[in-house]
Amino acid sequence: MRIPVYALAASVGAALLLSPAGWAADSASVMYMSPAQIKWGDAPPNMPKGGKMAVLSGDPSKAGPFVARLQVPANYKIAPHYHSTDEDLTVISGTFYFAEGDKMETKGAHAMQAGSFHHLPAKTHHFAFSKAPAVVQINAQGPFDIVYIDDKDDPSKAAAAPKAPAAPKK
Repeated sequence: MRIPVYALAASVGAALLLSPAGWAADSASVMYMSPAQIKWGDAPPNMPKGGKMAVLSGDPSKAGPFVARLQVPANYKIAPHYHSTDEDLTVISGTFYFAEGDKMETKGAHAMQAGSFHHLPAKTHHFAFSKAPAVVQINAQGPFDIVYIDDKDDPSKAAAAPKAPAAPKK
């Protein structure tokens, strides 16, 4: 007796769904984290000062998926830039503003309130800013990078630039 392929597939699918082995997560990867357990630190040097970052899962500096949160104060601005990988953003609290382009033209920015989701394909030129404190969750693939459209907007390069010598005293 021949069993039609669709009947066989349905049987196998049902067995996997009904079997705990078919749907159980690997217990080594299960994680629970309360807000009190999130460890915030200063955002990396290539981000404007004043931001705080917490890595919840993975490692943004290595290949593979990661989840991080960025906490920003009022009037925080991230100049036009892009990333080498796709970026998914979810606004956790407050309102964060996003727009595409090579210039920080805030007029047409999207006001993304808590609960909003934003997907950016790799190499999309964009910028972001806040008017009040906000928290944004970033889901992406590492290694994560920020490539500023204008090099002088990169805070890490501005910090590394040599300071002009002081004028001689008279």
